[in-house]
Amino acid sequence: MFDLATLRAETPGTQHVAHFNNAGASLMPQPIIDAITNHIALEAEMGGYEAAEARKEAIQDFYAATADLLNTTANHIAATSSATDAYSRALSSIPFERGDVILTTINDYVSNQIAFLSLQKRFGVKIVRAQDDPLGGVSVSDMAHKMKSLRPKLVAVTHVPTNSGLIQPVEAVGQLCQEHTILYLVDACQSVGQLPVDVAQIHCDFLTATCRKFLRGPRGMGFLYASDKVLSSKLAPLFIDLHGASWDSANTYSLTPTAQRFEDWEFPHALVLGAAAAHRYALTVGLETIAQRNTILSELLINQLVELPGVRLLDEGERLASIITMFSERKSAADLKAGLQAERINTSLSTHGAAILDYDRKGMKTAALRISPHYYNTEAEINTLVEALKQLLA
Repeated sequence: MFDLATLRAETPGTQHVAHFNNAGASLMPQPIIDAITNHIALEAEMGGYEAAEARKEAIQDFYAATADLLNTTANHIAATSSATDAYSRALSSIPFERGDVILTTINDYVSNQIAFLSLQKRFGVKIVRAQDDPLGGVSVSDMAHKMKSLRPKLVAVTHVPTNSGLIQPVEAVGQLCQEHTILYLVDACQSVGQLPVDVAQIHCDFLTATCRKFLRGPRGMGFLYASDKVLSSKLAPLFIDLHGASWDSANTYSLTPTAQRFEDWEFPHALVLGAAAAHRYALTVGLETIAQRNTILSELLINQLVELPGVRLLDEGERLASIITMFSERKSAADLKAGLQAERINTSLSTHGAAILDYDRKGMKTAALRISPHYYNTEAEINTLVEALKQLLA
């Protein structure tokens, strides 16, 4: 049963702010805070190595909890310092050669797009972006055409972009990649924790995400999913340390058989424990329940925002997530964000530089205000947010 009062009572930050920046970093619940601070206290009491040994089983639950989120098993999960770190490790494992094609979308995350450009500059790979469907989101038919004609080395799609509520058809693209035996990398940074994400249905080879956004975990933690195909084909990050491989002889090494080959030896164990607690927390609330609640809150907010004078909502697509981007002709997004923050209402900015292709297509040359409600927000907070916007736009 969804108990909003208890969820908010377990979230200390709700006493101080109306937090609509969950696509940035959610307010952490008390059990997550306790998991982190208790381990730091234990490290101070007995030493870092000794604390890690004492909490070994709880630390290992990070892999099981993350696997439960994604409908996989613990051996397919690697802990990383961020989603971008996970993404870079996955990219570095692919043996790109000059002329290889990376097929992506115009809505792929900015750091991913920059990474592709870096690979193009260094290795001579080709970046091809599939066309969008007229209703929004990547065209699956154009993806299919380009896979057949170009035979890309990698297909990469961001499930939910940072600059939009768009939900990309990652399952349909994954089915095509499976049919054509093409490596498939999914950035689920903005979807895990607000939507059910099932790697078996997506058919991805890699999936990356952070723990600080809709999962409500700590900053400084992310994770990588690697498929059986990745593990059996011996793909591994370019720079492996003693955790990801064993040094067998002067000139040979052997890979760790699990996805932990993508990790480093050094860990912030307090954050790992906090992330494990956050993933268990989300599973306890229920991912379907979270998705349904977010839909209710987002639709309530959208219906009120469209009534504000001079406001344009930028989100497109047949399915929309819990990220709403708005532009006002009357006041800049930066001024709106600052005005709301003065009222203890947290939002964020979606800048042109983070979404050049999408914003150019939409005729946007400046930043938009990004509002991202989550299941622990209330209808009253949404009404307060809209009233504050009315006053700022008056």
